[in-house]
Amino acid sequence: MKRKSIKLIVSLILMFIVSCDDPETVVTNYVHPDGSVTRKIEMRNLKNIFKKSDFQVPLDSTWIVKDSIEINRKGDTTWIKRAVKQFKNIDEINLAYKSDSGTNKGMLRQVGFRKRFKWFNTEFRFSERIDRQLSFGYPVKDFLNSEELLYFYSPESLKHEKETGPDSLKFRALADSVKHKTDLWSTKNIVSEWIGKFSDLIAERAGKDMTRESLKAREDEFIKVVEANDKKFDSLWSAGIILRKFIGEENALKYKTEADSALGSVTKYFFVSFKDYSVRIVMPGKLIGTNGFIDSSHVLLWPVKSDYFMTEPYEMWAESKIPNTWAWIVSGLFLVFVLSGVIMKVIKKD
Repeated sequence: MKRKSIKLIVSLILMFIVSCDDPETVVTNYVHPDGSVTRKIEMRNLKNIFKKSDFQVPLDSTWIVKDSIEINRKGDTTWIKRAVKQFKNIDEINLAYKSDSGTNKGMLRQVGFRKRFKWFNTEFRFSERIDRQLSFGYPVKDFLNSEELLYFYSPESLKHEKETGPDSLKFRALADSVKHKTDLWSTKNIVSEWIGKFSDLIAERAGKDMTRESLKAREDEFIKVVEANDKKFDSLWSAGIILRKFIGEENALKYKTEADSALGSVTKYFFVSFKDYSVRIVMPGKLIGTNGFIDSSHVLLWPVKSDYFMTEPYEMWAESKIPNTWAWIVSGLFLVFVLSGVIMKVIKKD
């Protein structure tokens, strides 16, 4: 397998990995009080090209699909494919994810729903979680501050709005800072994951200087070796030069096969064929908590990108409540009854 340079891997994982020909996709979950979910998919494309590989969530013949077009004032045509399906409960959605054979089938996704009665209100929580891909990576929060994290997870439309608004200089500087720090984050993830995979493969034969702990202690040293030889990484790795600099000539010869296998495994994780999309959630009642963003149509929105769940689970959640009218009425009547009793007692005493 031909290996890619570290910088190429980093740039590909952090870029917005969607071709100009790929449709823009939004998945909307309409959550109902009984736990059922109406799921809608909207895909927009300027070329009327909708391939099976474009479907970011499971879609089969049980969905109702409609095609339409929109023409703007300039005469440009946008082709739209909409699909809708009613799920009785979240178990049906999770079953669809487990049996998914589409482009994102390798992602472990799970939906959750909770309904909690609290007398005056009934509270609801809906979530969708994507499991992490790497076993030995670092959380991005270890590299970004709170403002940078907010920018990192923001939808592209919000980023564009900030970078072209009144405070454009501030947010462009913020974007540069996030780019620089996430480049370092990705490089460390690649090296850390390689060390983890490599140490697993040689665990039974490794000496004290080749344990995971000893290799991990030299991680920064290895990163410097990789960065210093980045432009010729492929040829230098094939020749065993980079490996010898890190683990010595004897170990490099002894464990060359395992080292190549570990690097191949890591590369596959970073070149996942994941297509970005957006998720919206419409909750029953009044929204009381969420980690999402509010889009221009005042609907909760989350971008879904592969780097969001590379080293940590990515969970999109929202909570809401519906007042229990009958509980308020019963409580009011009870209060009136108690007050009436108190008043009657006072009258009798007088």
